[in-house]
Amino acid sequence: MRRRYVLLKLASFLTVTALLSWVLGFFWFATNLPEEVTNNSEDADVIVVLTGGSDRINTGLDLLEQGIAKKLFISGVYKGVEVQELLRLSQRSPKNLECCVKLGYQADDTRGNALESQNWIEEEGYSSLRLVTAAYHMPRSLLEFRNAMPEIQILPHPVFPQHVKQKDWWLWPGSMTLILSEYVKFLMAHIRIWFEDIQAILIG
Repeated sequence: MRRRYVLLKLASFLTVTALLSWVLGFFWFATNLPEEVTNNSEDADVIVVLTGGSDRINTGLDLLEQGIAKKLFISGVYKGVEVQELLRLSQRSPKNLECCVKLGYQADDTRGNALESQNWIEEEGYSSLRLVTAAYHMPRSLLEFRNAMPEIQILPHPVFPQHVKQKDWWLWPGSMTLILSEYVKFLMAHIRIWFEDIQAILIG
C-alpha cells in the first residue's frame, strides 16, 4: 500500500514538473521571438522565402532588388503558379526579376521547405542563404534548416505580419493561439530530430 502511495506521489510530482516546464518553455519561446532584423548588412548567396503570406514574398523581392543576394528561391509554391504570374501579383516587373527567381513546388510543411531548399542549394553550389519567414515561424524554420543543411550559413530575416500582435500576445487570443500552436510544433520538431539522431547513431 505504501509503495503504491509513493509511486502515485512520484507520478504526481513528475506530471506537475513536466507541466510547469512546458508552461515556462512557452513563455520563454513567446518572449524570445525575433523583434527586428539584426543582420541587414550581411550578404548571402541566395534568399529563401517560405510561402505563407504576401509580406514574406514582397520582402524577398525587395531584398533581391536591393542586390544583397544573387537569386531568390520561394519554397512551397502552389503547383501551376509561374514566376511571371507571381511577379505581376506582387506588382513587380517580370523583365527585371524573372531571371533571378526560382519556385519550389514540392514542400507542404516547414520540414519540406528545408529539404526542398537544401536540394536546390546543393544543385546550385551555394554556401549561404538569407531565410525569410514570419517572426513567429522563425525558430522552427531555423531548427529545420540547420538540421537539413548544417554546413550552410543561414541568416534569419523575420517579417512581422500585422495581424500577429507579437508584443502583447497575451492580450490577443488569436495571436496567443497562433504562437502556442507554433510552440507545440517547435517542440515536436525537436523531438523528431532527436529521434532521428538517435536512430542514425544506432544504425551507424
